[in-house]
Amino acid sequence: MKTLTRKQFALKTIAACAILAGAIAPFGIANAQTKLKWAHVYETSEPYHKWSVWAGEEFKKRTNGKFEIQVFPASSLGKESDINQGLQLGTVDIILTGASFASNSYPRLAVSYYPFTFRDADHVIKYGKSDVFKELTEGYKKATGNTVTALTYYGARHATSNKLFKNCDEMKGIKMRVPDSPAYTALPRACGANPTPIAFAEVYLALQNGTVDAQENPLPTIEAKKFYEVQKNIILTGHIADALLTVIAPSLWGKLSPAEQKILSDVTQEAAVNATNDIRKREGELVEEFKKKGNNVVTVDRADFQQRVLKAITFESMKLDKKDWDRVVNIK
Repeated sequence: MKTLTRKQFALKTIAACAILAGAIAPFGIANAQTKLKWAHVYETSEPYHKWSVWAGEEFKKRTNGKFEIQVFPASSLGKESDINQGLQLGTVDIILTGASFASNSYPRLAVSYYPFTFRDADHVIKYGKSDVFKELTEGYKKATGNTVTALTYYGARHATSNKLFKNCDEMKGIKMRVPDSPAYTALPRACGANPTPIAFAEVYLALQNGTVDAQENPLPTIEAKKFYEVQKNIILTGHIADALLTVIAPSLWGKLSPAEQKILSDVTQEAAVNATNDIRKREGELVEEFKKKGNNVVTVDRADFQQRVLKAITFESMKLDKKDWDRVVNIK
């Protein structure tokens, strides 16, 4: 048997260690990587999903692969109330949600859902950069531990219905699907309709089989969810200019370094700007496209609807502070 010199033995040992290190290194990296869940209720065809995926990829890239984000669309991790609860339960790390659902934990946050609060999309965007928005989201964080990093314009909510209505009185008795949050019931209640909460994923079938007569959503959502296929009338009430919040669970935010927190804030804000631009562009195109599909698109007197809501639905009944609302309305 050949006897190794001390030098030969040392070299072979170093080589063996290098091979072993190379073999186990990938496992070490995989174990070090943190996998995160990002949930929302929107279709993969919608800008919210596309830009959520982009934000996840960017966060991975900008943290040198430390974090891997998987985006779960279309209510695959539960309806909107479920994913909001998931932030506390630790079943999700990041969500896109309407402030109306987040407000179940902090009612003041729903002030923007009082009908006819915003003039237009620009007003919504300015609100997202305002002191009042910062104050409300900080109050929400104190109440829940959840961190809001971005606001995305969702669109002006309009009605679709098989029974045509052009004013508030003509809505009387209509069963209108609304999201399962009190903020959305103000308009139908003021007009004598019957607000009927149904989970987002179940709305198409409910419209198709006549469980409800009408629903309300922005035009891009009416397109993405194909509600126009089962509702012939699109009534341009524009009663709520809606927005989504990007919300981070306390279990995730607390383990990020300040630098990682900034990166996550940056990528979610960039995604919000891009999704907002996509939605605004699509809103401007869809009225004519729906007309070409054979839908009856109707313009109404929004001021008439607004006055009825103001008379019928008090801020106190919605657990809102009118001082907050006045501040939002007066944003220029």
